[in-house]
Amino acid sequence: MDFVGMEFLIGKLVSILENEISLTGGVYDELDELRRELTSMRSFLEDAERKSGLSQVEKVWVQDVRDLCYPVEDIIDEFVYYMNKSKRGNKLTKYLYQAIFFPVNLWTRHRVSSQLQEINRKIKSIPERRQRYGLENLKKTKPEDEIRRVQYRGESIVFAKDIHLVGIEDDRRQLIHWVTSDDTERTVISVVGMGGSGKSTLVVNVYKSNIVKQQFDCYAWITVSQNYVLDDVLRDLIREFYRSKKEKVLMDLSSMKQKDLLEMLVNYLHPKRYVVVLDDVWSLKLWDDINVALLDEGLGSRVMLTTRSTQVAQSAFGVRSHVLHIKPLKLSEAWDLFCMKAFSSNENNSCPIDLQNIALDLVKKCGGLPLAVLALGGAMHSKQLVSEWIYFNNSLNQELSNNPDLEVVKSILWLSFSDLPCHLKSCFLYCSIFPEDYVIRRKRLIRLWIAEGFVNHVRGKSLEHLADDYLMELIQRHMLQVVMRSPAGRPKACKVHDLLRELALHTSEREKLCTVYDGRESNEEITRERRLSIVTSGKDVNSLKGMSKLRSLFIFAPDAITPSSASTFLSQFKFLRVMDLQDVPVEKLPNGIARLFNLRYLNLRRTKVKELPKSIGKLQNLQTLDVADSNIEVLPKSIQSLQNLRHLIVYRYYPDGDDFYYIYGTPLSSSICELANLQVLTGVDATPSLLKRLQNMTQLTSLAITKVRKVDEKDLCTSIQSMNLLDNLFVMVTDEQEYLGIHALSTAPPCLKRLILVGKLDKVPCWFKSLHNLSYMCLHWSRLSEDLLQHIQSLANLGQLELTNVYAGDRLWFSTGFRKLTRLYLRNLPNLKEIIIEKGVMPGLQQMYLGNCKELKMLPRGIENLTSLAKVDLLLLSDELIDRIRGVDSADHPRVQHIPEIDHFYQSTYGQSYESLSHFDFKKVSHVGTLVLLLLI
Repeated sequence: MDFVGMEFLIGKLVSILENEISLTGGVYDELDELRRELTSMRSFLEDAERKSGLSQVEKVWVQDVRDLCYPVEDIIDEFVYYMNKSKRGNKLTKYLYQAIFFPVNLWTRHRVSSQLQEINRKIKSIPERRQRYGLENLKKTKPEDEIRRVQYRGESIVFAKDIHLVGIEDDRRQLIHWVTSDDTERTVISVVGMGGSGKSTLVVNVYKSNIVKQQFDCYAWITVSQNYVLDDVLRDLIREFYRSKKEKVLMDLSSMKQKDLLEMLVNYLHPKRYVVVLDDVWSLKLWDDINVALLDEGLGSRVMLTTRSTQVAQSAFGVRSHVLHIKPLKLSEAWDLFCMKAFSSNENNSCPIDLQNIALDLVKKCGGLPLAVLALGGAMHSKQLVSEWIYFNNSLNQELSNNPDLEVVKSILWLSFSDLPCHLKSCFLYCSIFPEDYVIRRKRLIRLWIAEGFVNHVRGKSLEHLADDYLMELIQRHMLQVVMRSPAGRPKACKVHDLLRELALHTSEREKLCTVYDGRESNEEITRERRLSIVTSGKDVNSLKGMSKLRSLFIFAPDAITPSSASTFLSQFKFLRVMDLQDVPVEKLPNGIARLFNLRYLNLRRTKVKELPKSIGKLQNLQTLDVADSNIEVLPKSIQSLQNLRHLIVYRYYPDGDDFYYIYGTPLSSSICELANLQVLTGVDATPSLLKRLQNMTQLTSLAITKVRKVDEKDLCTSIQSMNLLDNLFVMVTDEQEYLGIHALSTAPPCLKRLILVGKLDKVPCWFKSLHNLSYMCLHWSRLSEDLLQHIQSLANLGQLELTNVYAGDRLWFSTGFRKLTRLYLRNLPNLKEIIIEKGVMPGLQQMYLGNCKELKMLPRGIENLTSLAKVDLLLLSDELIDRIRGVDSADHPRVQHIPEIDHFYQSTYGQSYESLSHFDFKKVSHVGTLVLLLLI
């Protein structure tokens, strides 16, 4: 990754030159000369690396250029900052400033021009030096030389949802036998293997299986870092045990001392049979630390651990123990897995004949490691020419066939990274700012990439669509793992595999792209960084000074800064482009935030900030403002001045989703409709003037509007009708007595994929039948008297349907259709007595939720035909219904015995309680292990 900094700087230079920000003669000429020099240099280096790798001299050259890129950025930003000062205030202030400081302005331009001349001279001297010493024909180095120097730690792979599992059935049966055996002694089961060998994949399969959970009172899964803190481990164990029983932790764990945590854990586990998974154990010290907390009362409790250390796995632990060594995939299994990834676009995942020998050779070099097979298959997916495959194959280190160490995985992953286009390298490395195992929401990541300038403009496509393409390609190449999908199957959230994250951390720090601060870095190291991610917990970051050149700041540790010190700490960043404080309990922003002329992205989601400064309108480069679920109830009028704003997210959720109230909106002036770049507007209160002017916002892709009245129907529908790009729509009326006027809409926006309507409907809108691309529908408090289902049953892409107090009738009849529905939620239907599901309807349904339907006396007729149904949640239903499925001798047991998980939630004297009603027989369904794992990942 030798060109990320250069690529970014060139883009910045182009943008500045296009906008001609008060540049005169020398400054403009020097910037243009610098741009042309860097562009030529980048092209040469890309060609050199693509053909045969960079020579040592060229690598030194790249390092020299990289070291000069940042001073150039500083010079440019300081100049822009200075020129921006002259534009602030009213006309008189600007005139006086320009008149009084005219000589200073001339001197500033002259100084910047001189500095750029010096930078240009140094850059031109770099290739001249190369020629001067006659180093043109030095032998090139190959990518393997760089691969061998990559050092990182990591974690075993968890397969993406759409990857078939291979080669684990024998190990799975053995593991289940040990876990469910009749031995009453507490037993430790170690699963040992190389990184990437599938340890966690196997254990999560067993851990999540119903046959295991039925035999234990509670269970917990925690991932252990190399530098774990015992108190944090104990807190995680307590939280996981409570979560497994659907119970709430009533005490403040963060303030409890170690002794109290141990006592609480011991008391909770007495007398219970439990199963614990300790994932990624690096030393025996962990067992010594927590052994006393995990009681052995002769109830047959189990502790499973995954480790890369044979020494750890083979320890006796002082109790009964078993060791399972993970074997590599067989060649046939590895070949199938590789083809699924590399040739997924071919019929039956078949490998072309002219690539078979090379592909087989590549698979053999993976040594049977699933992670290596998947990463390599992802890298080869886009290659079609035989010459590309031959070059890729010849570039692999010969040690891949023989070395049993982690170097196999390291080399494969590094080569996959090296094969990424430059723009994807920067996007991938950027993901290292997130903490280990952090779930990254798709929209958040996309908006960050845009704010950082990583997404290049392409005519005819929005930056958001381009960034989404970037994300999909990284997922396709298996550089990011999908952990959550939308009803349509598109990724909603992802994470970086531990091994890949270590690679990204190592590389991004070397390239000076970003640094993750965990309390061990010195202040001197931090002050040189451009992007800083603070992940430390309980460390004093207020001592970090001299970071005025920082461009991006992320804080992931809520207690990293205190509310009282936040303003002082945040005031030192002069050129910040990104400020992400999500979930940090900061209460007030510094008064000087309006001086951050460079700021593109401000995330205050779930902070305690109550108001934004009135001067926020001075942030003319701001693209994303996210204050969702903060304490901000009113936005300054100056928001309407943010002409570059693309995403404005201001909603706040109500705590009870079954009540009428859904989200709080925020009042905004109708002048917000003048923002021509705004694409996302979510959580705004409706006013007559706003609804009239919304029709001019044809560029909107997401709209959430509250406090709509029936009399606003015409203006609302006219506005929605004009939004041909809209894919996400939320409309909520003023109160539960108000009718939602939405019938004047003739057809739905053609791109609409997600629809939420909150409020009374006098009839089913006729345009529902035109929702051809809709994947998610939520109707809340509609209280219809007519059958809704016949109007939506033919929607071809509907994947999730949520109906809350939507129907006043006593019967819901799913007579046909719903071909792609995977999730069905029915809540608060007070008159509902019967649900009928005809055979063949909802063939792919995986999840069903029935809540607060007191008149319903039995589960849906036809539920026995839903062969894909894996989970049913029942909340506040009649005792008669529950009795019909409780126990193997119950009346409806034969109809539900195929469902792996049935959970019943009910009110008791202790609050909300839970019981499992599952009686699933895994022996009757051979593929259920794979099915359940795919649903849970």
